[in-house]
Amino acid sequence: MKIISVFTVLAFAAGVALASMNDVVTWATATSTHATNGRVIVFRYAKEFRPAFEKSSLPNRVILVWRYQSQSGMPATAEREAMDRLEDLLTPFLEKPGFATLSLVSTGENLREWTYYVKSEAEFLQTLNKALSGQPRFPIEIHAAPDPKWSTYEHFRQGVRE
Repeated sequence: MKIISVFTVLAFAAGVALASMNDVVTWATATSTHATNGRVIVFRYAKEFRPAFEKSSLPNRVILVWRYQSQSGMPATAEREAMDRLEDLLTPFLEKPGFATLSLVSTGENLREWTYYVKSEAEFLQTLNKALSGQPRFPIEIHAAPDPKWSTYEHFRQGVRE
């Protein structure tokens, strides 16, 4: 798949509290169209970080995965709203300088993924549980691995044509 277009975004719809994403200065979106089925994947990514931000301070990657079913590959309105609600719940707890940074969100092909880079996987998971306590269970999977060079994010960025 190729990234086919990019749009700089200073504010993002659906109640996403970008102002609290302290490490990210500028967000952008990109789309990719699958060559065989024509389905689109929409990416929201951190385009520019604050000057003092050091990626090496957040050496672990945590990906939250929400799978859904749709003929178009994109979530239905109610499901997308639930995804937005999840992100709104997590933002004030997780996105603090030196703790975690949301770097990439992809939606399409029947899944949404939020890619965070975190200082400590254990602390991130503990805080995630705190943020979601008392909420209905969200259908997410959590995948974590060391990624001190931010290779997942960097690989994505290299594929973006601006």
